[in-house]
Amino acid sequence: MTHFLDIKDFTKPALRKILNEAARRKKVRAHLPKGEADIDQPLKGRAIALIFERPSTRTRFSFEMGVRQLGGEVFTVSGAEMQLGRGETIADTARVVSRYVDGVMIRAAKHETLLEFASAATIPVVNGLTNYTHPCQVLADVQTLEERKGDISKQRIAWIGDGNNVCASWIEAVGVLGGSLKVGCPTELRPRHEVLNWATQHKADVEVLVSAEEAVAHADCVITDAWVSMHNDDVASRHNLLKPYQVNEALMLHAAKEAMFMHCLPAHRNEEVTNGVFDGAHSAVFDEAENRVHAQKAILLSCFGK
Repeated sequence: MTHFLDIKDFTKPALRKILNEAARRKKVRAHLPKGEADIDQPLKGRAIALIFERPSTRTRFSFEMGVRQLGGEVFTVSGAEMQLGRGETIADTARVVSRYVDGVMIRAAKHETLLEFASAATIPVVNGLTNYTHPCQVLADVQTLEERKGDISKQRIAWIGDGNNVCASWIEAVGVLGGSLKVGCPTELRPRHEVLNWATQHKADVEVLVSAEEAVAHADCVITDAWVSMHNDDVASRHNLLKPYQVNEALMLHAAKEAMFMHCLPAHRNEEVTNGVFDGAHSAVFDEAENRVHAQKAILLSCFGK
């Protein structure tokens, strides 16, 4: 049994195996109808529970379709529909759920919830998002980047805006897989100290800058995210801090000539990114969204040793 909690928990060969399997399965699925299961169905007879403490579009649809394409059964519940941390401990819930299903994807409000659940579970647990990291999203992002630009180790990547959970997983991805990452963000919204300390210890090519223009300079890929997430209540303050970090046509001129643009979605158009960039010829946002299915199928299979 293997959990998939954070990118930093894996070696480069292990992540490369997941990415290769994601690419292979995407190629095979190109010849199959959306609702049809994969030819091999390696999760046939397996049941996967999807637990959501936070609302979701891409995570829910992509995991449900991924499990079904792999031949498995899927159960989707919200935190409000079960006793997750209410009436019994999270660890006890994990022990009970482990008796019913073969694996769990959990989208947790707090990273500590994920860790407590995984430590008690006797089945594979996948991190579908926490307030600290979003590894499934970033593996799909890496798959998308490599489809268009080639090996991540040769790419110059720019993250613009809040140094949030997706940014943290990007830092881990560069630390394990290679490549360079420049983070352009206000001082108040820098990535967490623990993430930056890990990057330093692992000699990751990561630099945090205040200037968005400096961060984007010569970048092969520019990435951003929403200014306000579901757990943020300082909306006005964030908007004021992040207005200079909008990814617009003028900012993209500082990047490499054929630089691609990515966003994990949902996007607030003409806030963190202009329509011109979001809908532009070099935008890969919907390829990213599609690749969530393929990357997560490979992640699930790695958890089951398949």
